[in-house]
Amino acid sequence: MMNRDDFATLATGAACAALLLGPLTSYAETAQAERAKKEAEIPTCPKKYGTLAVAEPERNWWAEYHLGSPEALLKIYVSKSGCFTLVDRGKGMQAAKAERELAASGELRGRSNIGKGQIKAADYVLVPDLVSQNKNSGGNRIGGILGGLVGGAAGAVIGGINLKKKTADVTLTVTDVRSSEQVALTEGHSTKTDLGWGAGGGLFGGGAFAAGGATGYADTEIGQVISLAYLQAYTDLVAKFAALPDSASAANQQQAVTMAKPGRMYASADGKGKVVRTLDPGMMLYPTGQKQDVMWEVEDELGNKGWVSSVLFQLAK
Repeated sequence: MMNRDDFATLATGAACAALLLGPLTSYAETAQAERAKKEAEIPTCPKKYGTLAVAEPERNWWAEYHLGSPEALLKIYVSKSGCFTLVDRGKGMQAAKAERELAASGELRGRSNIGKGQIKAADYVLVPDLVSQNKNSGGNRIGGILGGLVGGAAGAVIGGINLKKKTADVTLTVTDVRSSEQVALTEGHSTKTDLGWGAGGGLFGGGAFAAGGATGYADTEIGQVISLAYLQAYTDLVAKFAALPDSASAANQQQAVTMAKPGRMYASADGKGKVVRTLDPGMMLYPTGQKQDVMWEVEDELGNKGWVSSVLFQLAK
C-alpha cells in the first residue's frame, strides 16, 4: 500500500512530466496547424527557360479514373508558373493546321498573314506519366501494367496509382527536340494525407483545372492526390532547368546543310588560296557556327574543315 510520501512523489513526477510534455504537445499542435495552413503553390520563375510542348502519354490510364488527360493538368502548371513559353501540339495545333489549309487554298481574306515560317519551334517536349512499377501493393510486385486494372476496384493499381491506399507515383520526362537527349527526369509522390495542405490551399480553388480541361483533378480524392504528385515533380523539374543553358537553340549543334550547287571548300574565309576540296550537289556539311560575310566555316563527313559560300548550300531537309 502506498503511503502519503509515495503519493507526493508520484504527484511531483506527474507535474514534472506535464511541464516537459506541455511544450512538446503545444509545438506538435502548432506544427499541425501550420501544415494545415500551407498552400500547394505552383513554382514561378524569374525568366523563361525556353519553349515547351506538353505531350500526352501513350496509354490513357486516366480514363479508368474518369479524369482528364494529365497533359491538360501540366499545361496549367506550365502556364501559371511562367517558366516556359507554352506551344500547343494537340487540338490547338490541329485547328491551326486547318486554318492554314484554308489560307493555302486561297479561301481566307487578303492580308491574313498566315503562311510558312511562322510557327514557333519547341525547345523541349514534356511527357507526364506514371511510375511503371509499384512494389508496395498488397505484397505483390507489379510491373509494366500501365493501362490495366489489377486486383479489382478495391485495391486497383495502374502503374503508380493505388486506389486503396490513395497514393500516386508519377514521372515527368523532358526531351531536347534538337538532340533527342533526355535532359531531365523527375518523380513525384503523394498520398491522401497530403490533402490537408493541398486541398485546403489555393491549388484546387478558382476552377482553373476544369477550365483548362483537367477535369476530375480538383473534385475527386484520387485526382487531388495525382495533382499533388505532379506538382512535386514539376517543382523539382523547374529547379533542374536553372542549370541548363539559357538558349537551347544556341547550345545545340548547328543544323546541317547540303550543297545545292557545285562549289569548293577553301582553307581561308576570303574564299581564295588553298582549296581543301571540291564539293558536289547533295553533299552534307556541318556548320561550326563561325561566319564571315557570306562565307561559313563547315566540316564534311570525313572531318575536313574549311570555308564555303552560303549561296551554294541550303538547310538540310
